[in-house]
Amino acid sequence: MTNYGAIPTSSHPSPPLDPEYISHVKHRIKSGLATRRPWRSMFDLESMSLPHGFFDAISRVKTNLVYFRANYAIAVLSMLFVSLLYHPTSLLVLAILVVFWIFLYFLRDEPLVVFGHQVDDRTVMICLSVLTIGMLLFTHATGNILGSLLTAVVLVMIHAGIRRSDNLYSDEEAAAATEVSGLTSYPSS
Repeated sequence: MTNYGAIPTSSHPSPPLDPEYISHVKHRIKSGLATRRPWRSMFDLESMSLPHGFFDAISRVKTNLVYFRANYAIAVLSMLFVSLLYHPTSLLVLAILVVFWIFLYFLRDEPLVVFGHQVDDRTVMICLSVLTIGMLLFTHATGNILGSLLTAVVLVMIHAGIRRSDNLYSDEEAAAATEVSGLTSYPSS
């Protein structure tokens, strides 16, 4: 007897999901998102003011780029996504690259080690940025990509320049640790 149109079933049941693995993934997502600062704090209107001079602006930009680095990366990737809505191939490439960003930058709970050498956050961010731009330029959406990246960089620099940085750290130790380590910050567990 033939069963045309019947969906074949497997005799082997699918393995159940390991609750420990799911718990580990949830923990990594939470700890990865912990490096992102609250958007409300980032756009606090009381913390916005024009810098007093050039060196004040440079100081604010350096501090804010370190403190809000994950927020700025999310904002730039979001602007890039919006600019590629009419280029499906580029959008697919960006979606694949966002997976790399998520696992190599946002959700890492330990330092990245390549060939026995520890790689800091700044290096990972630069490499992922170059990879993202390079791969997207191969999809022939150069005008959209460069336009959105230029717009994103200008907006990030404006925000970093006008956002006061005197109220970002709740204690002196956190500020000193960030200044000493540059862009590197990992949960201390």
